[in-house]
Amino acid sequence: MRAFSILSFLVMALLTGSLEAARPNVVLILVDDMGLHDLSVEGSDFYQSPNIDKLALGGMRFTQGYATCRVCSPSRASIQLGQFTARHGITNWIGARSGMQWNREDRLLPAEYVRALPAEDVSIAEAMKEAGYNTFFAGKWHLGGDGSLPTDHGYDINVGGHHRGSPPGGFFSPYKNPEMDDGPAGESLTLRLGRETAAFIRENRDAPFFAMLSFYSVHAPVQTTPALWEKYQALAALRPAVHERFRIDRTLPVRQVQDHPVYAGMVETTDQAVGTVLDTLDECGLTQSTIVIFTSDNGGVSSGDAYATSNLPLRGGKGRQWEGGIREPFYIRYPAVTKSESTCDVPVTGADFYPTILELCGLDLKPTQHVDGISLVPLLQGKSIADRPLYWHYPHYDNQGGEPSSLIRVGDWKLIHYYEDGRDELYDLAVDPSETSDLSLTHPALTRKMRDQLQSWLMSVNAKYPEPDPRYSPEKTEAKFRRIQTELKARLEQSHARMLESGWRPNPSWWGSNITQD
Repeated sequence: MRAFSILSFLVMALLTGSLEAARPNVVLILVDDMGLHDLSVEGSDFYQSPNIDKLALGGMRFTQGYATCRVCSPSRASIQLGQFTARHGITNWIGARSGMQWNREDRLLPAEYVRALPAEDVSIAEAMKEAGYNTFFAGKWHLGGDGSLPTDHGYDINVGGHHRGSPPGGFFSPYKNPEMDDGPAGESLTLRLGRETAAFIRENRDAPFFAMLSFYSVHAPVQTTPALWEKYQALAALRPAVHERFRIDRTLPVRQVQDHPVYAGMVETTDQAVGTVLDTLDECGLTQSTIVIFTSDNGGVSSGDAYATSNLPLRGGKGRQWEGGIREPFYIRYPAVTKSESTCDVPVTGADFYPTILELCGLDLKPTQHVDGISLVPLLQGKSIADRPLYWHYPHYDNQGGEPSSLIRVGDWKLIHYYEDGRDELYDLAVDPSETSDLSLTHPALTRKMRDQLQSWLMSVNAKYPEPDPRYSPEKTEAKFRRIQTELKARLEQSHARMLESGWRPNPSWWGSNITQD
């Protein structure tokens, strides 16, 4: 591929008059908390996402694409650095408590973790900047504050990226964002970020650029306009009646249906913003020469936070150790290399974007940096890559009900090792993608082999582990779980049913969205 790629660039350079102009542009779109099945192209019959669907069908859709973590900051760091989370050390969302600061009825104290993107590493933006690309970042950063902002890691421009993981002022102006000017009262943050990215593309159409559009949506707070709520409330009314939206899965209630009208509005707004960017590439004549990547940082929020979506048939969601927490939309469109409507079922991760982008742009790889990522260019060409294990490490608790654990996937087999009691779960994802049948007792030799492989790798990267909490009280844990099974579940059923009633409104101003409309 490398020889072919360089030859292609030279041919383009002869036609355009400069080698710089022959370089492809890159637009990397990252959505926050979007599950694999939150898009109509991935099977949702409730959410509407025509622009993202078009993007997915315009290139290669990876059907087994993964985030490197079940929560945001770690997987975002992996995209920037090309490494799995245990290696770069950001294993939890930055700001989460750890050690004795953790004050909940749990058996373990969450492990310590790195709280800013390491300055000594070379980010993907720094690599692109070194190669002469103009670099741009818009949206959620959540990889450190002053001294570790996007502009400290290779981005020339930063619109809205700071230390927080959710928008301080919500999704409608005034935003209260220290790295972004407020718009007119009621302006949509999501649409604004799309327009800012589109403006950067127009201004840099004649020079190679690397733009990362990192949405705050569809993360909480879940907010939309009255018009979009009304649209999806009406659509939900046409669906079969739902008598029970949640079921307890081990630690918390988990949403089983997609009918949240506010969340659906957020998905549509995100899709509109993506459409703005894609339309701008078309208008500027850059579609053929631009690599567009689309993914999410973790699974959809089916428990904890806003309990907003269902990831079925995948089990669990954000924060949880099963496929619903880490499987993502994962699309790469680059017409010069990949045919439209292509699919690939090889397991890939967000750590792979770094070397893939470098190779597609004809740049030298940095194997000592993106040590866990591999270039997906052969797959984009319809070829194969060598089999490899994938690793996840989350020695923490979260408010979505996940348990401290580490994961390894080898081929179709996935093992989960739990730190509370040392048990393992083993799943054959080829026949059981919903992870309903734990095979660890019927395949003890394979379970032991994969656990040993996982532990050897974790040791090799100096992974951190949780420790027993001396304050742990089994009685308090049992009392908490009884409240979850009764009070919490009942409250969720009532509040989510009420959201679909005619005339429902969250507050008088709809979060400030009805002051003005975009």
